[in-house]
Amino acid sequence: MIRSMTAYARREVKGEWGSAAWELRSVNQRYLETYIRLPEQFRSLEPVIRERIRNRLTRGKVECNLRFELDLQAQGQMILNENLAKQLIEAAKWVKIQSDEGEIDPIDVLRWPGVMSAQEQDLDVISVELLRSLEETLDDFVAARESEGRALKTLIEQRLAGVSAEIVNVRAQMPNILQWQRERLVSKLEEADLPLENSRLEQELLLMAQRIDVAEELDRLEAHVKETYNILVKKEAVGRRLDFMMQEFNRESNTLASKSINADVTSSAIELKVLIEQMREQIQNIE
Repeated sequence: MIRSMTAYARREVKGEWGSAAWELRSVNQRYLETYIRLPEQFRSLEPVIRERIRNRLTRGKVECNLRFELDLQAQGQMILNENLAKQLIEAAKWVKIQSDEGEIDPIDVLRWPGVMSAQEQDLDVISVELLRSLEETLDDFVAARESEGRALKTLIEQRLAGVSAEIVNVRAQMPNILQWQRERLVSKLEEADLPLENSRLEQELLLMAQRIDVAEELDRLEAHVKETYNILVKKEAVGRRLDFMMQEFNRESNTLASKSINADVTSSAIELKVLIEQMREQIQNIE
């Protein structure tokens, strides 16, 4: 399944304890890099979250954020960090004196991370709900990657069709090119008033044909097109395989261009390079 490395997903979860929201976003990256931001009271969940992301994704720079807000009115017994609350109040008073405006909202102080916390057993229950919601967010996130991946697959298949068309075009021109080269060689020998020995002429024509023969390059390009189609329907992550195939495509297109002695073949070689580069740009964003 083709998946893009660029995606975004957000999911909210609410309970008796309050509300929370997961946010996942990612961009392309050669390997999997995960950045996790959690409220202090859920810092212990980071290894679990990192492992769950690793089980679902293989590449990309992934940012995972959890926003959490306790419903203070719905809580039963809460734990107040009195020292931290006093420090915040003193700091808020100083800011108020310096700016001579604004009011100190007690609720804002209580909502400051670490001032109020639920009992330990409550955090365990909340953590279970949060992790369940994370799995649902990951489902949305993977679905977004797959949706974008289908669009990328269509673009790549269009370029592969273009590559196949250029291969057909070059093959169709090769007999005319060889005939033109034969006539050109005979003309030069006649201009030089040299005897036309059949054996020598055939030998020269054979050497010339070997120098400009691109049948092997065209065969390999066709094989690369076929293999790329096969890769596009694989179930696992295929970004690295596709990137390798683009290197192989480039190698053959460069050889084709170096052997070209015809404007039409040169034009096809250039078009091949354009198509390959367009595919390569899209593949950089595939997981």
